[in-house]
Amino acid sequence: MSAILNISRLTHDFGGLRAVSNFDLTMEDGELYGLIGPNGAGKTTVFNLITGVYRPTAGDIHFNGRSLVGMPSYKIAELGVARTFQTIRLYGDLPVLDNVRLGRHFQVNYGVLASMLRLRSYYEGEEESRRKALELLDLFGLAELAYEEAKSLPYGRQRRLEVCRALASDPKLLLLDEPAAGMNPQEVQELMDLIIWVHDHFKLTILLIEHQMRVVMGICPHIVTMDFGEIVARGCPDDIQKNPRVIEAYLGAEDKEAT
Repeated sequence: MSAILNISRLTHDFGGLRAVSNFDLTMEDGELYGLIGPNGAGKTTVFNLITGVYRPTAGDIHFNGRSLVGMPSYKIAELGVARTFQTIRLYGDLPVLDNVRLGRHFQVNYGVLASMLRLRSYYEGEEESRRKALELLDLFGLAELAYEEAKSLPYGRQRRLEVCRALASDPKLLLLDEPAAGMNPQEVQELMDLIIWVHDHFKLTILLIEHQMRVVMGICPHIVTMDFGEIVARGCPDDIQKNPRVIEAYLGAEDKEAT
């Protein structure tokens, strides 16, 4: 294996607030990592730094040997980094099929002129995009819903569609930001099975943010814990569950909320 993502001393400030401080992470090709921590720990900020939404105050992010710092989000996506968000961001009024086709826009092999003039390359490219999107929907068990409006799907299937759309761009690194948010127990189990299947079937490197410990501990061999913008623990699920810093920063807080 070789490192696909190398983050070193990543730091980001919002005015006088340090949201991320000296964050280090190296992921080998094909690994599955969980990133956990209480609300406000800086987890989503890390995702936004990786994907070019924010530019870091300090530190560096290398993906496949290239620095992503200062690169616009669309260029980072073109390199093979895809993500989902805490809140579902589908085009609700568009059919399921078109949502996935939009995820394939980096694979379009015809130019603006061919599109304007409706040249043969345009029609061939559109048909290829449609075929690939339908193949993905079939893999995700959504093919029979291809022409339904995305907003009409049950919540769990909308989450599944969002992952499907992210994979339409043929990424090498998939960032999942709280995919189990709002799901019932059955949907959570289906999501866990889906992530494992996606990881194995597509041979992807996956970095997952999740608050539900059932998900993280159940599917992630490697876990990183953040608190107040800093990494406080790393390890396998057993080590993380026994770590006093984690219990204090996250698991303990969760227990208090439950009571």
